[in-house]
Formats: sequence, C-alpha cells, structure tokens
Amino acid sequence: MRKLHYILFLLMIIGLISCGEGGPDSSKPKAKGSIGEIVLAIDSAKWAGPVGEELRNIFEADLPGMLRSEPMFKVHRVDPGAMTRMLKGFTNLVYVTTFDDKSAGSQIVNAQFSKESKEKAAADPSLFSLRMEDEYAIGQEVLYLFGNNEKELVANLRKNADRLQNLFEVRERGRLEKALMARKNAAAQSEARKNLGIEINPPVSYQVAKSEGDFLWLRQPSPTERRPDISLFFYETDYRSEEQTFPENILALRDSIAKQHIFGDPENPNSYVTSEKQIPPAFRNMVINDNFTVEIRGTWKTNNISMGGTYVGYLMVDEKKGKLYYMEGFVYYPNEVHRDALREIQTILLKTDVSWTDNQGA
Repeated sequence: MRKLHYILFLLMIIGLISCGEGGPDSSKPKAKGSIGEIVLAIDSAKWAGPVGEELRNIFEADLPGMLRSEPMFKVHRVDPGAMTRMLKGFTNLVYVTTFDDKSAGSQIVNAQFSKESKEKAAADPSLFSLRMEDEYAIGQEVLYLFGNNEKELVANLRKNADRLQNLFEVRERGRLEKALMARKNAAAQSEARKNLGIEINPPVSYQVAKSEGDFLWLRQPSPTERRPDISLFFYETDYRSEEQTFPENILALRDSIAKQHIFGDPENPNSYVTSEKQIPPAFRNMVINDNFTVEIRGTWKTNNISMGGTYVGYLMVDEKKGKLYYMEGFVYYPNEVHRDALREIQTILLKTDVSWTDNQGA
C-alpha cells in the first residue's frame, strides 16, 4: 500500500510540474553545463544551516586518495528567486526545501508542490526526493529534495548520501561516455583481445605506448596546459586465492607492474612509477558484471621524485576464467584539478569486459 501511495504521490507532482514552464508542447532548448557541474537552488539561510551542511557533505565531498582536496562535483548554489531561464537550462538541477520553511526562497520551491502532495509527504516522512527528466531542457536531470521539516530532511539526506552521489556519478559518466567513445582505437582493442583476452573501449585519442604478453599501456600522446597527461594500463595474471584481493597485496601488485613496465623518464631506464605511501590509498569493494572488483584510489610518484600525480584502478576477479585483471589510469597534471581526468579514466575502465572470448569476434 505504501508503494501505491508513493506512485500516486509522484504522479500528482508530475502532473503539477508538467503544467508549468517547459510543458510537453513547448520547444525546449538543449541542456547545458560541463561534466560534473550541479546547480543547487536553495534558500540562503537553509544553505547555511544543517540542510546545507548535509548537502555539502554529499555533493562537495572530497575525492579519496587525492594529493589535495578536490570536491566530487562543482556546485553552484543559487537562491530560488534568482533562478533565471538560463540557469533552469543547466543539465543538473537540484531544488531543495522543507514545507515548514516560510523564507522567500523556500516558498518559491514549495509553490511547485500541491496541497495533496504535501499531505502525502506528511503521512510518510521517508518520502524526500523526486527525479524529473527534461523538465526545462532536453537532456536534463532535475532532482527535488524535500521534507516536512529540517530534521526529517537531514535524516533522509544522511541515510541516502551514497545513493545521491551515485545518481549523478553514473549520469555524468554516461554523458562523458557519449563524447569519449564516439571514435574508438581499434588497434588498442585488438591488442587487448590478443594479449589479455579482454574487451576495452579506449577513445581514439589514446595510443599504444607498450604492448607485450600480459600487459598493455595506452597514453594520450599530446598533453597540453589545458589537457592532462593521462595513461591507462591493463594487466592479466592467474587468480589463485582470495588473498590477492587484499589491499596490501593489490598495492604490491600495482607497484610490481609499474616498476617493470611504466617508465617515468624515457631517457632514464632506472626511473619508474611507484605508489606514494605518505597519502594512504582508498579502497572500495564492488561488483561489476558479476565479477568481484576492488577500486583503489591513490597518488603516485616516480622513484626519483621527479613527477607525481593521482590514479584510480580496478582489480577484477574472473573466477570462470581463473584470471585476475588489474587496470588503472594515472594522471600527470601539475598544480591543476585532477577530478575531471579521473572521471574520464573511470568512464573508460568501467566499460572493460573481462569475459570477452574469441568466439565473440574481433
């Protein structure tokens, strides 16, 4: 019965919002905004209070394992009364309110909810969010976050923080994927199939730097002041025991691969990439395509400390094939933000299919 009430609640709000600006018969512009950018419409007093603090913990949380503090998303806080047509056209739009708030900004957001919908929220305090697509622009995600009061909203935000982060992370990787993978590097795909038995989807901008046996290294050949130096590498070995997935063993594997294959300076064969131990890496377990996977985020340096940067990697177990795969992307971009480069790396690596076999065709 609660599920039915929730559906009815959503339908009431959808019917209300669809009657407003940007209805089904209107000509909507294409949504704009860079990858990872969020416009957050909330009253200034609420932003300065507990609700704002919880929202910052969610959307401006520091990325783990970084050289310096970098937030997960780039957030633009806007008072609801200042939401112009241009701002309403952004790709990611979040409205926040509580129904007991009498401030001018919150009242503007509250006016978009009917009396019946507020009564439904009052009856079920677990209702706190609503997603809308293409409300004001094509290709847009609009998220409403609401509560009967601040205490309820804060509790729901805290409980669902990971889900809200993941909502926009997955969406932004999807947007990025369309641009990155419009043209793929067929030569790199062929090397990965032949040597590692996996299917990868590198953009054409990545070139093969080294390929031998169980190892493949791809690199963007022309980094600039506005474009970071990004490398990707892939490694395959036999899966012998669960101990191989323990954090200390993943880190040891990573360093052994990098020491053997990833040179820091082409003119100096004794220069190689290693993990920076002073900033502890962050590990996270997940499942990708039914394969147990460990994500690792951390920082790297060359052994002669002439270069350094950040990386994100994935250790993936394919028990059916009896194989262990390690794939990583690392960034060299001194004194610049690494967040966007790491999101690009994630987008590419998470499309890797380790279950690929020859009978799938080349």
